[in-house]
Amino acid sequence: MTITGPAPADVPGVDLGALDWPALTRRLDEDGVAVTPPILDPQRCTAIAGMFDEHERFRSTVRMARHAFGEGSYRYFADPLPPLVQALRTTLYPPLARIANAWAERLGEPGYPDTLDELLDRCAELGQTRPTPLVLRYGESGYNCLHQDVYGDLVFPLQFLVMLSRPDVDFTGGESVFVEQRPRQQSRPIVLRPEQGQAVVFPVRTRPRRGTRGDHRVQLRHGVSMVHSGNRHVLGIIFHNAR
Repeated sequence: MTITGPAPADVPGVDLGALDWPALTRRLDEDGVAVTPPILDPQRCTAIAGMFDEHERFRSTVRMARHAFGEGSYRYFADPLPPLVQALRTTLYPPLARIANAWAERLGEPGYPDTLDELLDRCAELGQTRPTPLVLRYGESGYNCLHQDVYGDLVFPLQFLVMLSRPDVDFTGGESVFVEQRPRQQSRPIVLRPEQGQAVVFPVRTRPRRGTRGDHRVQLRHGVSMVHSGNRHVLGIIFHNAR
């Protein structure tokens, strides 16, 4: 499987050079989640949010209320992905794979390939061929229940969410909520409020956490608190494909 598209470094309005990967790795290891500096400028954010109403770009739409997932909608991009979304997915994957492989080694689990092409080839072997990047829209009273984006047997352990809207301008409320479930301890809540263009990096399902007896797995679930007014748009970049 060959993936083509411009590298984000070549796309105006995209700043992946702002990402300090050692610092992000430390935050993920210590806190379980990490917030980046802005990686998309306002024009790029507005352009991606505007794609939500371009029906031909998407392979499926989920109305959350129909499935008791929450209130709001999300749409999965169809292949081929928009060039910017494809470029972000391809370029972000290698540094995340290094983190994922360090985690896998700590937990005694199999590792992950170095490139997105190789990961998607492995997904295809398992019948996971549907792309998973998506745009989410929450209107007034919208929210998302705590969940994990698994989609199949092969799960890449990290994902990105990029805030496309302006908090307190385009919407109010709608905080990003994470709950870490620790063995034999009460769950730990984390609430984040990224600004437009910032991304949150977090585990899809589990991460290693160092304890007094070495590393052990902790579960993470994520969701969105209620939006009080306006519309909240987010770009989700998930790296494994869906069955």
